[in-house]
Amino acid sequence: MQIGDIKKWKRTFTDEDVRLFGKVSRDMGTHHILPDEQGRVMVHGLLTATLPTKLSGELNFIAHDLSFEFIRPVFVGDTVHCMVTITHLEQVDNRTKVTAAVLCHNQYGKIVLRGHTAGIIREPQPMSVGLL
Repeated sequence: MQIGDIKKWKRTFTDEDVRLFGKVSRDMGTHHILPDEQGRVMVHGLLTATLPTKLSGELNFIAHDLSFEFIRPVFVGDTVHCMVTITHLEQVDNRTKVTAAVLCHNQYGKIVLRGHTAGIIREPQPMSVGLL
């Protein structure tokens, strides 16, 4: 792993995703249940944020700081593309301190989420992890 490495992931959100996340999180805001005037149901912001956490999980990353800015809503049926870029690496004892930038956009190229994260990867690093 090097500074500048990028991991990518995309996901299309479904009604079932939103329903299950609402059940687990207990966030049952009406905008997550009832369609708006355009027939759209809004995806939970923290469900959208599972994209960068999925990518960091592939690195065996243990976060101690997550900062996300939710730029615009995501709706059921939207495909969100997420990119996590390694911005800092520092070896300390038996772990690597890592910081990364997060950028997610929808199928129209509009940014829906951006942020950064910091944490550690304990050694040894996972053998099966490959950056895209």
